[in-house]
Amino acid sequence: MGIPMIKINNEQDKIVFVKEDSDIIEKIFSDMLDSENIPSSAEVSLVLTDNAEIQELNKEYRNIDSATDVLSFPIYEETELKSIKEGNIPEQILLGDIVISLEKAEEQSKEFGHSFKRELMYLFVHGMLHLLGHDHLEEDEKKEMRSREEAILEKFSLTR
Repeated sequence: MGIPMIKINNEQDKIVFVKEDSDIIEKIFSDMLDSENIPSSAEVSLVLTDNAEIQELNKEYRNIDSATDVLSFPIYEETELKSIKEGNIPEQILLGDIVISLEKAEEQSKEFGHSFKRELMYLFVHGMLHLLGHDHLEEDEKKEMRSREEAILEKFSLTR
């Protein structure tokens, strides 16, 4: 149908973002679309930023005046996603935007004792799952989402 497209915009200069990480993100993206039965023509925008910028976005969109690690801005409602997964495919599938603070990813990788790459990929997977209609507001949803996150990361050898 098309090739998966993830547009990565590195809008910060505090943390080095390497081509290898971009390649892994693209592979995870493609795999997640496939496993969720989303056509490969889907598009996502990924913005890499710093703590100051993500704090502004968090304040503006969630009314929380603090830096966070990842924000997701899905385009589709749950019923629309379900329809796409069932084969009712619109001409263009724009799943939404993911914003990740690379500064926060680095802080958290040290805090949790694993690599920056693992933390970055975890945040990407988490954001993608939100764009694909998953949530973690209820305890059962949280368990399901955590299980999916770990399974995807394990598939790409990104364990703790």
